[in-house]
Amino acid sequence: MPELPECEANRRRIEDACLNRTIEAVELGEVRHMDLPGGNAQGRLVGHQFTETRRHGKAIFAGTKSGPWIVVHLGMTGSLRPYDGEDAPDYAKVTIRFEGERRLAFRCPRKLGTVSVIDDPEAYVSEAGLGPDAMQVDADRFVEIMGRSRGAAKSALMAQTKIAGVGNLWSDETLYRAGVYPEARASELGEKMLRTLHAEMRHVLGHLLEANADYSRIPEDWLFPSRDEGEACPRCGGTITKSKVGGRTAYFCADHQKTA
Repeated sequence: MPELPECEANRRRIEDACLNRTIEAVELGEVRHMDLPGGNAQGRLVGHQFTETRRHGKAIFAGTKSGPWIVVHLGMTGSLRPYDGEDAPDYAKVTIRFEGERRLAFRCPRKLGTVSVIDDPEAYVSEAGLGPDAMQVDADRFVEIMGRSRGAAKSALMAQTKIAGVGNLWSDETLYRAGVYPEARASELGEKMLRTLHAEMRHVLGHLLEANADYSRIPEDWLFPSRDEGEACPRCGGTITKSKVGGRTAYFCADHQKTA
């Protein structure tokens, strides 16, 4: 599922290719079982432009200072695809048609993503109960939030109401680098370890942001290239193990991730 780095890469596509262009129409593809803008919401966009973009956690925003805005959640397989002319991507569930040839398609094969029209991103973040963005939260606030979390460290990292933007893949990577067992209770890790966890989370996400979510640029000593049960741990030579934590699959090395 797309997490903060992947969502940021999609935001950049809008910023690079779709700003300051008047919207002429909003067209829907197959919409069954999807949360997509209805006729009134579509009409609110027509005649307006996207003049800026934002992102908070996994939520992608495009709009103007006074509104309206769209907010996009990519779901499991969604992506935002700018293109020109008639060369539309498959599985386009929403297409925003700008003046001229430019288009912006929301491609979503598994129909789990959403597109909504809203008035204000900050109000949306507040109403949705999202925690601070994972790349914006400072160490002190991170320690405060995680230190109050009685559940597993992996579950706490993934809870969007606590820290917004981290999902299954990069929570595993963060815990792996910090040497934290996924089921360790977050509130029992202690301040020093929580600060280490914060630093590693920022390292992981920062590298992926710099790489524009290009997985081919992930270092070989990360968990990701060996993220499969039975693989050798690149860090210590142990064995990668798989388990369920809070209903989600976790991959980790039991040899060096011992903080429990």
